[in-house]
This record gives sequence, C-alpha cells and structure tokens, in this order.
Amino acid sequence: MTDITGTNKFNPRGWLLSDAPGSAFQAWAGRVYSGCLDFSNNRLAVLGISIILVLILVAIFAPFIAPFDPILIDLRNRLQPISASHFFGTDEVGRDIFSRVVFGSRLTLYVVGLVAIIAAPVGIVIGTVSGYLGGKIDMLLMRITDIFLAFPKLILALAFVAALGPGIENAVIAIAVTSWPPYARIARAETLTLRNSDFIHAIKLQGAGSFRIITGHIMPLCISSLVVRVTLDMAGIILTAAGLGFLGLGAQPPSPEWGAMTSSGRAYILDCWWLITMPGTAIFIVSLAFNLLGDGLREVLDPKKEN
Repeated sequence: MTDITGTNKFNPRGWLLSDAPGSAFQAWAGRVYSGCLDFSNNRLAVLGISIILVLILVAIFAPFIAPFDPILIDLRNRLQPISASHFFGTDEVGRDIFSRVVFGSRLTLYVVGLVAIIAAPVGIVIGTVSGYLGGKIDMLLMRITDIFLAFPKLILALAFVAALGPGIENAVIAIAVTSWPPYARIARAETLTLRNSDFIHAIKLQGAGSFRIITGHIMPLCISSLVVRVTLDMAGIILTAAGLGFLGLGAQPPSPEWGAMTSSGRAYILDCWWLITMPGTAIFIVSLAFNLLGDGLREVLDPKKEN
C-alpha cells in the first residue's frame, strides 16, 4: 500500500483480510483473525472466556489471593457468617470458605484439563479409524462405543470409581473413560464424509497409506468439531466431578473441592446457607462460562456458516 508521499505503508488488517493471500501462513493468519472478529462480536462468548481466564488467573495466584490457609482448622471461628475478614464465611470446622473456593479452582482446572487431554485423543483416534477403515473394525469399535453410551455418564463414572477406589486421580480416569464415546461418534461422522473426497483419492494415488491419511489429513479436519464438543462438555465434566466429590468418591478431605464442600455443608443448609451456596455458585458460574464459550466457538468454527 502506498500513501500520498509515495512511500510503502504496510496495512496489517488489509494483509490479514486479503482475498488473495500470498502464502499458506497469510491464509491461516487471515482465518484466525476473521475467527477472532466473529468471536468478539458474540458478547456472551466473550463473557464466558473472560470468566475462564479469571478462573485460570485465580488458580495460578491462589496463594496470593486466598487470605487464609484452605485446610487450616480453627474451631473458634466455626460457622462464622459473611464478614469483612471472611468474605464467604467459615465452615463447620472454622476454615475460610473463600480461601477454599479459590484453591478449589485448581482442582477444577486439573480435572477438566486431564479429562480433555485423555478423552479427546482417544475419541478422535477411535472415530477416525472406525470411519475410514469401515467393515468389521468399524462394527467392533462402534458397538463398544454404543455400550458406553448406553449408560448415563454419572452412573458409569460411579461404577468405575467404586472399582478403582475414591480419589481425585481415579475420578479423573473414571470421567475420562465415560467421556470419549461422543467424541468418537463425531470423528466417525466427519470421517465418513471425508474418506470418499477427491483430495483423499488424490493422496492415495500418491502412494499414501491409511496411517498417513488418517493422521495427516483426516484427523486435522475433525479437530474443529471436536474442540467445540469438548468445550461444551466441560460443564458436564465439572458437574460430574462435583457429583463424585459430593458423594465422597472424588477428592478426599481436606482437599478444597467444590463438590465435597457442598456435601459437607448440607447438614447446615437451613442455618448456615453460605456453606453450600458459595461453592455451588462457583460450580454454576464456571459451568455457565464453558457453555457460553462453547456456543461462541461453535459459531466461529462452523464450516457451514456463511461468510
């Protein structure tokens, strides 16, 4: 671009939104920029990602934000209402609820992150292999998937935790084992629409094998749909983890897990409402934030949307 003085002037926005990109990187950067613009126009999605970013910052700086030790017992201050010294009050053994909610954000992100890291890759591998190879392999993998889908997620997670034993790590494994089937279904559906495409036939003519086609060409095209589904499932993962904690099968005392905190406070719900309200509100807000983020990503990454 040349200004009135005759000198070249670089226009980043014009470069990103160019209809004729000069390189693959420029085309990729343009798509990312356009997606960010579309995402920023969705105020609810921006609100969702803002809450999640705040949650991440709270988890990182929890020792500096929390005014008290989250597991320190102080019976002299038990069941104290909301005050200037205890923002969310104290629980039945005198622990500061605000500090426990702040440190509980770490456990929430720990569970959500590990489940996504475990379940999503398993689902995309099973789904793409099943959809591309077809035949008996497809039938076997999909029947296994159907077995997992036949049971409610929480009930199946309870069964696995009961077999593995209570604990946050076992809860993560149980939730991950019950979370991969929907991802496999989505990946298989995407693969079925791609495996007979012209570009796949062209890759075959170049001598590419099934492994290269699946990992190098089909899996990357399934990621966008999978990212949306994983983000939308984060709320369900949080609720399942909280449910296991509520039943005493997740994080064990004195860990500041939000579900376990609501369970310990239910005996005092009529007189000391803050014991169950504060961690319950945290679960609600974070779950809502992931749902809002997922809806925003679905609009941005939808391949059928009009430009």
